[in-house]
Amino acid sequence: MPRVKGGTVTRKRRKKVLKLAKGFFGSKHRLYKVANQQVMKSHMYAYRDRRQKKRDFRKLWITRINAAARMNGLSYSRLMHGLKLAGIEVNRKMLADLAVADEKAFAELATAAKKGLDK
Repeated sequence: MPRVKGGTVTRKRRKKVLKLAKGFFGSKHRLYKVANQQVMKSHMYAYRDRRQKKRDFRKLWITRINAAARMNGLSYSRLMHGLKLAGIEVNRKMLADLAVADEKAFAELATAAKKGLDK
């Protein structure tokens, strides 16, 4: 019975991993064993950071809204509560965009929030 050689299947699998490791530092893109470990770790980072990105953007939007709200004499939490009481439903992404791009429109929303708080 002839011996089993690794041959094409093994080479194909290893080449696939090394191709994924292209651009990694040092032996992480040269040696299969190290490259395979790094590729697996990189996939874990990618999975985790797809979720982390959502958190990071929400944090950024809240920071921008807070800065613009304070320029209009409100804190972030009072602005959001005032908008809710006034019956205005605008998500944080759009509010942050208004805060950066259209300060006049944001000021109007802040005024509406103040009126909502006064009720």
